[in-house]
Amino acid sequence: MNYDERPWTKYYDEWVDPNITIPEKTYLDFLQEGLRRNHAHPAMHFMGKTITYGELDELSGRFANFLSSIGYGKGVAVSIVTPNIPQNQIVNVGICRAGCIAQGISILLTPNELAYQLNHSGAKVLFILDMAFEQTFMKIHDKVPELTHIVVCTIGEFLPPLVRILGKALKKLPSGKVVPVPGKTVLTFREILRTYPDRPPRVEIQPDDTCLIQYTGGTTGTPKGAEMTHRSVVTTLVMYNHWMQTEVMGEIWLSAFPFFHIAGLFVGMVQMTTTNTQILIPDPRNVKHLVKEYAKYRPTGICNVPTIYQRLVDEPSFRSLDHSNCQVVFSGASPLTDSLLAELESVIGEGKVQEFYGMTETMPSIFDPRNNKKKVGSVGLPWPTYRVKLVDLENGTREVPVGEEGEYIVQGKGVMRGYWRDPEETAHAMREFQGEKWFFTGDVLRMDEDGYFYLVDRVKDMIDVSGYNVFSRELEDKLYQHPAIEFCAVVGVPDPQKPATQIVKAVIQLIPEYREKDSKAVKEDIRAYCKENMAPYKVPKIIEIVDQIPLTAVGKVDKKALR
Repeated sequence: MNYDERPWTKYYDEWVDPNITIPEKTYLDFLQEGLRRNHAHPAMHFMGKTITYGELDELSGRFANFLSSIGYGKGVAVSIVTPNIPQNQIVNVGICRAGCIAQGISILLTPNELAYQLNHSGAKVLFILDMAFEQTFMKIHDKVPELTHIVVCTIGEFLPPLVRILGKALKKLPSGKVVPVPGKTVLTFREILRTYPDRPPRVEIQPDDTCLIQYTGGTTGTPKGAEMTHRSVVTTLVMYNHWMQTEVMGEIWLSAFPFFHIAGLFVGMVQMTTTNTQILIPDPRNVKHLVKEYAKYRPTGICNVPTIYQRLVDEPSFRSLDHSNCQVVFSGASPLTDSLLAELESVIGEGKVQEFYGMTETMPSIFDPRNNKKKVGSVGLPWPTYRVKLVDLENGTREVPVGEEGEYIVQGKGVMRGYWRDPEETAHAMREFQGEKWFFTGDVLRMDEDGYFYLVDRVKDMIDVSGYNVFSRELEDKLYQHPAIEFCAVVGVPDPQKPATQIVKAVIQLIPEYREKDSKAVKEDIRAYCKENMAPYKVPKIIEIVDQIPLTAVGKVDKKALR
């Protein structure tokens, strides 16, 4: 079998064109179309407030004019540090309309982590929530020399003209003190909206210009900035809309993915360019608020990580809702277990769940079909316009056959240009295979005879046990079938007897009813289960029960922290 024969195209939905052409347009072109299609249509719902496309058009234009007035345009990075609030999307649009490069940053970063990303990106402007300004930025304000302007917003500011009538509500919300910063200009978002005109500047953007610097999660080391061009973004938008048959002005989406994560950012991009509506969730941990917004606005689609879905199906108020309006349930960023899939479908409806595979450097590139056959455990089929292969894990020099695990490598217009200001990491990731340049993802996948792909593991998460490759995800899938386990993670730790190899360690969070039982007895029961269901070299030598497994800001298990 040759991967270039694309066996997966047989299972494409009937409307999908395997040879679709990507237009020579920019993300800015798509944005302008989305903003001006219908000014009265809702763009965002946030905590009872609705922002229309007319308001998004006007307010983003004002921010674009601010950037232009201080001399910043094409090629200049602007960083955003906020939760999922309207200002984030307004500023994201304004950055693009000014020709600048958007860079989202997690509001949960430590001061030194924030300084690293600001300095590495070379950001000139920082848009930040007042709390993060006081608690994080002020600790490193003298360590970011390239930064010239800081714009501060608040959680409670409802956009003009409603700012005038907020009154006491603002005082009850958490906030931070805004003070001058030596050598830098500090402004408030309100000042900018009052000061600058709403018609954005004219800018000349080409498809190969940089649109985003999107930092990886840093799960295996220092975060790297994936440089995404306008062509990368447009390719992904066109492919998604074609694959999903996106209905212009006919969809409402709820996603708890933060906007600094590529999945959350992409959900927002899709909605804004197709004049659809987003429901903003500022705190994904607040499940009751998420359920309240779901019930109020009745989304047509939702997109979350599996840990959020687990919390939702555990929430009685969510189970009792009418889910008939929700047609699509996307799950990504980490594996969806068979048991959670079954439980989710029992609540929300069969056939609605679609898994996808992507990463910061590629955006989505493998997707479950919308209507055609889905396979349990599979992340779906490669999109048109992408060439994909699986290569051997030892040297990455040969294609592996059907059914064998291999590293996923990919070519396509949706793939990043490279890592921003990091030629060494770029050269390591963008390597030659059979005389052509490919992006080596570091992910281990498997393909079946029909061309469906299955995510096996991260190369960095594989465990070397006396020369045997052990895939952590395979063991986690097995562990999840044990009735006591709510969450688990498998990692490799050094073998004290053989320093060059590893032993398997399982970290386990128990479901509530097992937490009161004797932990030693529960641990022995899990160990016996492992011995019965795993090859001897795969059985965890260490089983540790913890109160809570650490999660990243997105909701994935944080294996870096565990190690």
